[in-house]
Amino acid sequence: MTDSMNVFDRRLVRRHRERAAANLEAHDFLFREIAERLADRLDDVTRKFPLALDLGCHGGEIAAVLRGRGGIETLVQCDLSAAMARRAAANGRPTLVVDEELLPFAPESFDLVISDLSLHWVNDLPGCLLQVRQCLKPDGLFLAAMLGGDTLYELRQSLIEAEVAETGGVGPRVSPFADLRDAGGLLQRAGFALPVIDGDRLTGSYPDILKLMRDLRGMGEGNAVRERTGRAVNQAIVARADEIYRRRFGDAEGRLTATFQIIYLTAWAPAAAQQRALAPGSARTRLADALGTTEISAGDKARPR
Repeated sequence: MTDSMNVFDRRLVRRHRERAAANLEAHDFLFREIAERLADRLDDVTRKFPLALDLGCHGGEIAAVLRGRGGIETLVQCDLSAAMARRAAANGRPTLVVDEELLPFAPESFDLVISDLSLHWVNDLPGCLLQVRQCLKPDGLFLAAMLGGDTLYELRQSLIEAEVAETGGVGPRVSPFADLRDAGGLLQRAGFALPVIDGDRLTGSYPDILKLMRDLRGMGEGNAVRERTGRAVNQAIVARADEIYRRRFGDAEGRLTATFQIIYLTAWAPAAAQQRALAPGSARTRLADALGTTEISAGDKARPR
């Protein structure tokens, strides 16, 4: 996760989603699972969010699980792809075609912005987060999930080794993803308050590497790196990659394990009444008193007994 502005070809990201929209229900398992997990996190918040934005809605998986949860009365859906937006609009909710890098919403429009596995395709992620914060009302909630850097590491390693063996060179075959360690800093830079970052890992099981690659295309998650090689992945590379994958990452039944690292971002638009951390040294109660223990200074601990 960096400030680089041109990692991804956004037109290609759109085309991948356009192609995937028609048959998304056969491949949307990950979107549906993460939508459920985001909704569960929303259940843990006692606040109500009457007007919410689903940023990068795909086929409407967030809308399918919310059903009024979080006190949501109106959910506005938007997606980079017109075909995805049309698919999501079938649920009857207002839906727009919107580029996550150029949000068209007025300041302080929404009580909640929620995003299910879309922001990892954004080039200017700091700028996107700033725009999200600006379109939230004071004390509005931002809740998102995006793919992290360890996603599909098995596929990446297998393809690299196979391509080097077959062609003597290598190009990016799997898109780079965000770094969990940097996410909190980006939220703070965007002006969010009380950021919380955590991660999760999900694994899929596939009979072969071709089925995994078809699933990724079916999700609209194919490689969209701007500097990707123009060479197609030929049968020899795929066959060798499958053998490497099976040898290194296959399970006892001979199936291939694929890892999806999920990064969850939770943060709030600043508001005057929000809790704030105390300045260092301003506490009025000693931790030792609260725990009912005796405080020993660092100097006392260092003295030999």
